[in-house]
Amino acid sequence: MSSATLFISSRNYSSWSLRGWLMTRLAGLDVVVQRVAPDDPAARLELLMRASSILLPTLVHDGISLWDTLAIAEYLHETFPNAKLYPADRAARARARSISGEMHSGFEALRASLPMNLRRLVPGFAIWSGVQADIDRICAIWRDCLAQSGGPYLFGARPTVPDAMYAPVATRFVTYDVKLDPVCGTYVDTLMAWPFLREWRDEALREPEEIEELDV
Repeated sequence: MSSATLFISSRNYSSWSLRGWLMTRLAGLDVVVQRVAPDDPAARLELLMRASSILLPTLVHDGISLWDTLAIAEYLHETFPNAKLYPADRAARARARSISGEMHSGFEALRASLPMNLRRLVPGFAIWSGVQADIDRICAIWRDCLAQSGGPYLFGARPTVPDAMYAPVATRFVTYDVKLDPVCGTYVDTLMAWPFLREWRDEALREPEEIEELDV
């Protein structure tokens, strides 16, 4: 396997770092993870969603430096085609890219109101209408993909890029006790049992840093 370095901000709070790391695991890339110092001003601004651009995670491989999770996904898909990061079927692959792009650029209400925090559980968290609209759209995407593919992952028997893109959403639904229909609830269970996600979560629980604004 090729080796690489992935620079991340936080395992507990950073959904983007999680997405990038999951993609490297899907590609079979041997990654050395390096965390940016928790007091780094730029990293903190990104975690608090006060930065104009997201520069972490950054993947360095074969002298090439990439940031932005979709750029990382496309690079890994191109570099490691046998890893099958996207579905083999052309139409399914186009759909996979579309819903990954939608996750990448949308759902701002959910991001702002339900920040990722793997160390917290908030039973009975109040969901306001703007966030519920995001939840409803995400669940519609999941139901449609699972109905077409047969599951248990969005595009069939094995996880692909869209599952990595939506994995942080599954953790948010668990953290904030979001009520889901049986199909979406089962998909969340599938993601939470995904060995890669469990590995990341175990590391996140050992992280000492706390960001008060995201824990309140």
